[in-house]
Amino acid sequence: MNSVHVVLCTYNGERYLDEMLRSIAWQTLPAKSVTILDDASSDRTCEIVESYREKLPLHFYRNETNTGHRAAFSKALEYARQLVQPGDFIALADQDDIWNPTKNEKLVQGIGSKALAFGDAQIIDGQGNKTADSWRALAHISKDSNICRQVAGINNVTGMISLFRVELLNEILPIPEGVTVHDRWIAMMALKNGGIVAIDETVASYRIHGGNAVGGVATPCMSKTLATAISWNETIIANADRLKMNDGEINFAKKHLRWTQHKTAHTTAFRFLPWVFAHRDDLFLKTSAVTRLKQILFSALGLPLAKKLFGKS
Repeated sequence: MNSVHVVLCTYNGERYLDEMLRSIAWQTLPAKSVTILDDASSDRTCEIVESYREKLPLHFYRNETNTGHRAAFSKALEYARQLVQPGDFIALADQDDIWNPTKNEKLVQGIGSKALAFGDAQIIDGQGNKTADSWRALAHISKDSNICRQVAGINNVTGMISLFRVELLNEILPIPEGVTVHDRWIAMMALKNGGIVAIDETVASYRIHGGNAVGGVATPCMSKTLATAISWNETIIANADRLKMNDGEINFAKKHLRWTQHKTAHTTAFRFLPWVFAHRDDLFLKTSAVTRLKQILFSALGLPLAKKLFGKS
């Protein structure tokens, strides 16, 4: 059987890291290598990683200064690429979650001929108590996706419950600076280079504790959300060739960018409503009809008016 290689980035993760590393060590399909890049932690994170030298096939690197999760994962994946063989798999890990013992095994079995497979996760809090049975259900995550949804910021592939073929690294790396979340970029590359399959198995416990770097965090203010969307769209358009986007997908990205820019600068965006309605399934999560209607109507509200009406920043 082809090998699994784990890639993990850490930053001040001493509180939950030991439990995470233990779950990697207890896999029924053990990893051939575990590449960990610490992003300049100031707590006991590195000490905890070092304590696993005899328990894991560890390749440990440290950044002298903090670079952020996108740059850290791009660098860590470059390190891991030196260890893999054709046909192997990469499994991304986060420092504060817990893998089920059969995570690697289930995802390898489920990937079939696709480039990437992802499962589901139960939700736990900071004390390890289960708060929800399914991350997929809680976050209204669809089992399928497309490039337009990713352009709109809807990513259904959470890195820590996914596994992908090492051949995809040639498309993924380097991860552009404008990418907001590394697993979103990886998912887009997988969509265009072999496809994605979702399995129904719960493969991990996803810890939401208020200090997550990505996922489970509070929704940012409207101005920051719009600025992030503009940067993300600009990055996608600049990398359209790498993403193998067709004309329809590129036009969607350009329209989404114009819509977001307009909402940032103008009180209303009513002229975009026909386009929003036509693309509602790509622009919004699958929720109730009432919620969907509210989302469509609110999409016509620009930042200046939102500030006056609702005090939004």
